[in-house]
Formats: sequence, C-alpha cells, structure tokens
Amino acid sequence: MQLVFDNLPFLLKGAGYTLLLTIVSMFFGLIIGLVVAVARLKGNLPIRWIARFYVSIIRGTPLLVQIVIIYYGLVDYGITLGSLTAAYIALSVNAGAYLSETFRGAILSVPKGQLEAAYSTGMTPWQAMRRIVLPQAMRIAIPPMGNTFIGMLKETSLVSVITVSELLRQAQLLIAQYYQYMPFYLGIGIMYWIMSTGLAFILERFERRLAKAY
Repeated sequence: MQLVFDNLPFLLKGAGYTLLLTIVSMFFGLIIGLVVAVARLKGNLPIRWIARFYVSIIRGTPLLVQIVIIYYGLVDYGITLGSLTAAYIALSVNAGAYLSETFRGAILSVPKGQLEAAYSTGMTPWQAMRRIVLPQAMRIAIPPMGNTFIGMLKETSLVSVITVSELLRQAQLLIAQYYQYMPFYLGIGIMYWIMSTGLAFILERFERRLAKAY
C-alpha cells in the first residue's frame, strides 16, 4: 500500500473529479427529473408520451452505452463534445430518468384532498403544486433520492472509458506506470467507500432536518 500513499495526491485529484461529476450531474438530474415528472402527471397526451419514452429509453439501456453514444456517436453528426462535458450530459440525463420516477411517486403520494383544499382557497394549479404538493413530495422523495445520489457516485467510474480523469481513471494510469493492480484497486475501493459513507451521513442529517419542519 506504500505505492498508494506515495501517489495519494494524484488519486485525490481523481476523487475530486468524482465528487464534482456526482454533484453537477445530480443537480441537473434533479431539474430534469422534476420537469419530466410534472410532464408525465400534468402534461397533455403528446408531452406525457414523450416523457414516458425518454424514461423508458434511459432506464432500458446501460449507462455505459449512453456515455459512448454521446461522446463517440454524436461525432458522426458533427457534434463533438469534450470528455468532461459528455460525462456531465450522460450522467445528468441518466439520473433525470430515475429521479423523475422518484418524484412522480412522491407527488402521487400526496393526498388529493390537500390539492382540492388549495384550489378552494383560490390557488392556481401551479401555486398549489409549488406551495402544497412539492414541499411534501420532496420530503417523501429524499430517501430514494439519496440512493440515486450514492449510486451516481459509483457510476461515475464508467466515464473512465472516455478518459475523464476521475478516480478509476487515475488508478488505471498508476497501474500502467507501476504494473501493480491490487494496491491501487484496494485504495480506490476504500476511497469510494469513504465518499459514499460521507454522502449517506450528510443526506441522513438533511432528511432528519427536513422531517423536523413538519
């Protein structure tokens, strides 16, 4: 393991990229997921079918395939993206599909009586959604969102195939230099575990704080 400690700054740089990819992708994934969930519940028939088709395509294909299509496939149509940009797009689009189902279930779990009560006070559908439904739905959605968040942290390792310098890619570069596999794979395994545990702790605290508000 001495090799791991000697190259720890190099691996920590990769860990930084891993966290950055996770946070940025989850941020845009949350926006996409919320828009798609509302589209599926409140949109007209064509909008609902488009949203449903998007979710079906993303959930029905491997993330690795989505990454290579966006990075390598779009080049055939004259669209060339940087590896980091392609990684952000692929991970955000993927997370958005799964989070849309989380939001949709959470919104549906809010009793309809509360929505009717909001309408009776003169609120518009958008005001009722923003002031009454979404705050309650977010509280319900936090635990599954946390699972998606932690899952995304680990799935960022897939973007190493398009040479993004995240944690796994950094380890592969060190392996190619030293011809030692186990120390580096064990080292990044421990680093992934520490980051996952830290994120789980933060999300748990956030969930408890949100629960106190009600």
